[in-house]
Amino acid sequence: MSRPIFDTVAILGLGLIGSSLAHGLRDKGLASRVVGYDASEDVRGRAKALGFCDEIAATPEAAVATADLVILSMPVGAAGAAAKAIAGALKPGVVVTDVGGVKAAVIAKVEAALPEDIAFVPGHPIAGTEHSGPEAGFGSLFEGRWAILTPSERTTDEALQQVSDLWHGLGSDVEIMTPEHHDLVLATTSHLPHLIAFNIVGTAADMEEVTRSEVIKFSAGGFRDFTRIAASDPVMWRDIFLNNKEAVLEMLGRFSEDLAALQRMIRWEDGDALQDLFTRTRAIRRGIIEAGQETEAPDFGRRGAGDTGGPKSDS
Repeated sequence: MSRPIFDTVAILGLGLIGSSLAHGLRDKGLASRVVGYDASEDVRGRAKALGFCDEIAATPEAAVATADLVILSMPVGAAGAAAKAIAGALKPGVVVTDVGGVKAAVIAKVEAALPEDIAFVPGHPIAGTEHSGPEAGFGSLFEGRWAILTPSERTTDEALQQVSDLWHGLGSDVEIMTPEHHDLVLATTSHLPHLIAFNIVGTAADMEEVTRSEVIKFSAGGFRDFTRIAASDPVMWRDIFLNNKEAVLEMLGRFSEDLAALQRMIRWEDGDALQDLFTRTRAIRRGIIEAGQETEAPDFGRRGAGDTGGPKSDS
């Protein structure tokens, strides 16, 4: 086990990411004590029964009162309100971080709510599954994955190093970039693919000529992959799109232009152009495998049905 980086860690939000953090921190000895809180009384009760925190607090203020690190692990649309709720209860020297899939909007809201002397280290682990809730968490979720940190003017060197060490301790590789660049990168690699998946699955389900039972019965591998992504937490993704709308709309515009070009290739039976496009996209897949972010195993390298961790759906 590792030496604790923080004495007491408070995790606000006990869904997949929050519960996985609690498991990981305790499994790897990165915190002496983990206190959890969730806005849902039902989730607090389930988390207490599961026992992955040393304590489940009844209020956010009580959760952070003795914390050396506070992790905001709720949908990005709720981060600002959560920071406002705990602002008066934070002890001197505490570090606050987050795990949201959008950075620029979250930084603005959180830093407006926190006292000026509190260090904030914006972060985003590129890890997840399509499952949600405290039962979905597991300590190895972050192993071999990327954790992106996006320092702001309120990020001290010491706090940045501590949070970086924490993610390394959880098994993640750490990348540092600006909030704006993060939001553009994730709009490309995660937000746009999710938006497309939500749309394709919704379109297929709404077709009058194809019954819902046929969509389910005859789903080929490609459509199954889209349904896996489209099963992700609706609240989390609603907030991501609303809080990263500029970058998402920019990428959606580029996608629409490329889709129109593809439509022309098919209409005019331009087989050479289609083959060239598919050859280039196949090379991207190879590059992802070579980078260790996927495998060539059957079913696209996803875990078997018996593995409770489930396939990855990064935010």
